[in-house]
Amino acid sequence: MAVDAARSEEGFTSVAATGVMVAACRAAGLDERGAELIRLGENALFRLASAPVIVRVPRGQEWLGTARKEVAVSRWLAEKEFAAARIVEELEQPLVIDGHPVTFWHFIREGDRKATYGELGSILRDLHSMALPDGVEFPSFDPFGKQELRIDRAPIPEDDRVFLRKRWRELRDQFEELNFETPKGPVHGDAHVQNLMVDDQGQVILIDFEAFCFDHPEWDLMVTATEHHSLGWQTDEQYADFVRAYGRDLYDWPGYDTLRRLQEFGMTTWLMQNVREDERTAAEYRRRISALRNDDAPRDWRPW
Repeated sequence: MAVDAARSEEGFTSVAATGVMVAACRAAGLDERGAELIRLGENALFRLASAPVIVRVPRGQEWLGTARKEVAVSRWLAEKEFAAARIVEELEQPLVIDGHPVTFWHFIREGDRKATYGELGSILRDLHSMALPDGVEFPSFDPFGKQELRIDRAPIPEDDRVFLRKRWRELRDQFEELNFETPKGPVHGDAHVQNLMVDDQGQVILIDFEAFCFDHPEWDLMVTATEHHSLGWQTDEQYADFVRAYGRDLYDWPGYDTLRRLQEFGMTTWLMQNVREDERTAAEYRRRISALRNDDAPRDWRPW
């Protein structure tokens, strides 16, 4: 299939991403036959059948800097012996195919259980306590960087686009008023429990470094706090385990509500990129955008 499909007016679809993956594997000397698409979100993730490798295909050339950062984070955490996803060092990273900066990762063979919220709290506590060595720099957390691209490109109704642009401006104003009291440090940037994997040896492994940055730890804590307090995705016991392991409940911080709005906005714009994939995705997007229009309404969102 022609890689030019990635540039089609239909946008970043599973079909287009597969074309990029095929070309990337052939350029890297890997056999793409039998590869399985395991996730389509900000990136498309493919598991190769021919080797224990995950191929990560971003949406376009705008993600080149991010891909380079992910490679740098993986190497830094490997040097620190931190349990985290590892790139395939033998391959060029990233490999740019038709503007898509493709990366290759070692496949993690999962065990028979999922990570717990207590383990997420412990991993984040350890990560936030680390100091960056000389010569290693990561950007600040940017809750707005991808939002304009998403809003401009997503196949959504025009009145939704107008609303989201207005909300985006409102959130920027609220963000400027935040007053952080904690020191900056390494921050994952998308710290939900689905970004932990438990391998077949029982080791808990941190994955997905796309939003990794050097900033205030609140940006990591807001994810689980929002999922619990606003969306009800964890039981009280699960959230208590997270707070106990980390040592802090962000809900008590005056800036929580602003971070909650930012988190919900990002969760909605992330999902809306794929509304053409299937009706289930489209229905969840409609549920989320409706809730954003009424900030006081209960959130009956589904985990994605």
